[in-house]
Amino acid sequence: MPHTPNRREILAGAAALSAAPALLHAATPAGDPSLKGRTILITGCSSGFGRIGALHYARLGAKVIATMRGLPRPEAESLAAEAAKDKLDLDIVEIDVTSDASVASGTAKALAIAGGRIDTLVNNAGIGITGPVEVQDMEATQLIFDTNVFGIQRMLRALLPQMRAAKGGQVFNISSQLGRVIVPGGGHYSATKFAVEALSEQMAYELVPHGIDVTVIQPGGYPTKVWVNRNAYTGALKARSDAALLDAYAPFTRGMGTEDGSGRSADPADVPRAIAEIMAMPAGKRPLRRAVHPGTRPQEAINRVSAEVQLAWLGGSPTLGPLVKAVHD
Repeated sequence: MPHTPNRREILAGAAALSAAPALLHAATPAGDPSLKGRTILITGCSSGFGRIGALHYARLGAKVIATMRGLPRPEAESLAAEAAKDKLDLDIVEIDVTSDASVASGTAKALAIAGGRIDTLVNNAGIGITGPVEVQDMEATQLIFDTNVFGIQRMLRALLPQMRAAKGGQVFNISSQLGRVIVPGGGHYSATKFAVEALSEQMAYELVPHGIDVTVIQPGGYPTKVWVNRNAYTGALKARSDAALLDAYAPFTRGMGTEDGSGRSADPADVPRAIAEIMAMPAGKRPLRRAVHPGTRPQEAINRVSAEVQLAWLGGSPTLGPLVKAVHD
């Protein structure tokens, strides 16, 4: 069959793609993608999507560098034990995404373990703090933006240079349904995830000439430890908040720090499975966004309209049009 060039080949040239053969993987006969030859760094692997994903990708053949803050800790020990039991290629490295120094030292160690090449970055680390906007003091505001937005920026600046040098790579940023739609009383969580959405889309356009794909993952609500962690942060915020301010927003502040995520039965492994599927797609043909949840996905309508608007607005530009079309085609 004659070869039809994909959009990355048209924009960046076939040489750029051939420099990154590890990014092209086919599915196994059983339906699970093979990730053999890929090296993946994941942030926030102490629990939830990060931990499940680290084990899942390693079981599919990838070399995985699972990172988390506060080492040593029991979560790291149990993850290492499970990886050793299954003879998985998985290393654990300390990275606190809120710290410039920790990101610098952790990514340097990860690159040394990986032989200087990490082809896939999964920016998974994130926190939630609920409550009305006015109740969010600057301590809470700075913490959630430092983790959910600035943490991603730190990781990008640390690992994109070696991806650009290799003329290929892949970045996944974990957003949320709430990166597109709003729930009153949700604190600054949506504000940070809206920022992640914008940052990711802009970066996707800018990285087209470098052969690096960007995908935003938009999970719905899943029963992970995120609820426990969120309650700790939210409970502390409520404890230091003025009673009169809390009373002014009583419908939204009454339950601050007590939500446990009960009633949510969706399988958290949905998210790593979706990420692995996208990893296995040919470079240049991966989606910019993927909504993940077995229930309703209200953000999908917004995703479609957003793509249509970007194409209508910039698609005809001689300089920006090819970038926008490469991402949305």
